[in-house]
Amino acid sequence: MEILLMGLLGFSILLFFLSFFQKDRYAAIEKEVEDLSMTILQENYQMKKRLRVLEEELMMDSEPSIKRSASVKKPIHEVVRNQVIALYQQGIPLEQIAKQSALTKSDVQHIISTL
Repeated sequence: MEILLMGLLGFSILLFFLSFFQKDRYAAIEKEVEDLSMTILQENYQMKKRLRVLEEELMMDSEPSIKRSASVKKPIHEVVRNQVIALYQQGIPLEQIAKQSALTKSDVQHIISTL
């Protein structure tokens, strides 16, 4: 019985020391995930930077036209016009149609009056 216990103790000590020399399987995966995470963060930062520059360019280009056409309304797209008509024919109130189509109530009334 003592020999069996000594053998098991020796075997457990041997396995314990072997565990220090065994290659960590998850270290490579952790490294890949960390690299992927850093790459995504860098790409996200660059994309936000480009978007900011693009927005600034658009704001600079559109400022003169805003001053010129402050009183001129933008034309309503045909798809939005058809949506307003379809909603009106379904019996939906004008306020709800205006909210769904992102138009003013007067724009919705104008579209409906052209039927």
